Amino acid sequence: MSLDGAELDRILAVAKDAARKAGQLLLETYGTIEAGGFRRKSSARDLVTETDVASERLIVEILRGAFPGHRIEAEEEVQDAPDEDRPRWFVDPLDGTVNFVQGLPLFCVSMGLYLGGKPQVAVVYAPVMDEMFATRLGGGASLESPQGTRVLEVSGKTELSESILATGFPYRREVLRPSNLENFSGFFFGVRGMRRMGSAALDLAYVAAGRLDGFWELYLSPHDVAGGALLVREAGGVVTDSEGGEDWLRGGHIVACGPGIHGAVRQGVAGPDPDWLA
Repeated sequence: MSLDGAELDRILAVAKDAARKAGQLLLETYGTIEAGGFRRKSSARDLVTETDVASERLIVEILRGAFPGHRIEAEEEVQDAPDEDRPRWFVDPLDGTVNFVQGLPLFCVSMGLYLGGKPQVAVVYAPVMDEMFATRLGGGASLESPQGTRVLEVSGKTELSESILATGFPYRREVLRPSNLENFSGFFFGVRGMRRMGSAALDLAYVAAGRLDGFWELYLSPHDVAGGALLVREAGGVVTDSEGGEDWLRGGHIVACGPGIHGAVRQGVAGPDPDWLA
């Protein structure tokens, strides 16, 4: 099975519509969640709200209706059986849940469509800012916002000393080695600045937009990176795992940067212990 340009454009339009509707649903409860309005998953830092689940159900309903032959792998409830012959959606209905619960505006809806393990379509929608980052394979990446629509292009910087990097830290940071704090410390004195946004999908979208020069993180899940990775590539950036390979979707670790600094960032990142899922 293959998807041509016209079909990818149609799929992208549906994905953008689903992301916007899910984003509006998130805004209905944003800033109103009180203590006890969420539950913990793997740790005290790993939270899920009723809004996460409602957003996922809305997205899944739209995707099932438009593409009954597609498979879906989402963060909260839906995990369709593997089928490499069918397109597969990776859905994060609310990336940045801790920010959302805390009343911080850095959260988003992230969706990526893959076929045969290769990215085809991606959207990352930040509802508070009303920013829609979108792309499809071979189509370039764009940002639709209240200020208009523009084509995205990654940073052209070539020196770490001039660069702003972003990263994140795992929920189970006490038991995982490295915890990524070691990597953070290694870059700290040699770059212009470091950022920790709390949403990997937004970090990747910001790399695609040139707002960040590079991003790396360890111990991620496919739904964290599936949307943003294609945005970076279609905006001219480089996306690999920490060894420079292609195992970034399910391998848990990713390095995404403008081409001028990708090699230097990758060399500075110690990848996760291979037993990190244990």
